[in-house]
Amino acid sequence: MRLSVVLGFCLFASFVAAGELKPFTSDGCSAFPEGTRSQKELWLHCCTEHDRAYWRGGTYKQRWIADEQLRNCVANAGEEEIAQLMLAGVRVGGSPFWPTDFRWGYGWDYPHFYGQHTPVELAEINAMEKAEAEALKSNNSAP
Repeated sequence: MRLSVVLGFCLFASFVAAGELKPFTSDGCSAFPEGTRSQKELWLHCCTEHDRAYWRGGTYKQRWIADEQLRNCVANAGEEEIAQLMLAGVRVGGSPFWPTDFRWGYGWDYPHFYGQHTPVELAEINAMEKAEAEALKSNNSAP
């Protein structure tokens, strides 16, 4: 009995383990336009920041905040109706339960559901973001 409990726990732990964080990527606004016909990238920056939050993952509340920030950003670009449509789309399509490249927590191996980041995960996120910022800085300062 004890052996089956231990084996079951090990199997469960390996299933929910976060694995290693992959480098940040963004697909823009996923399958949604990134702007209007006349301003083709009007809200692309909103989607990129939203992707960064989704890459990190975290709690349900953090996802809700990220989705609201996306809605507000697009609305502030003058597109309130588009913002509402995008909010509906990310609330349905961005669940961490979908095995997609744009789900909540996509930077981690699937599955990676809602939850507070561990100190190890936070250190990995911070290190990855710091390295990305330094690479950007050195690319921008190169002659």
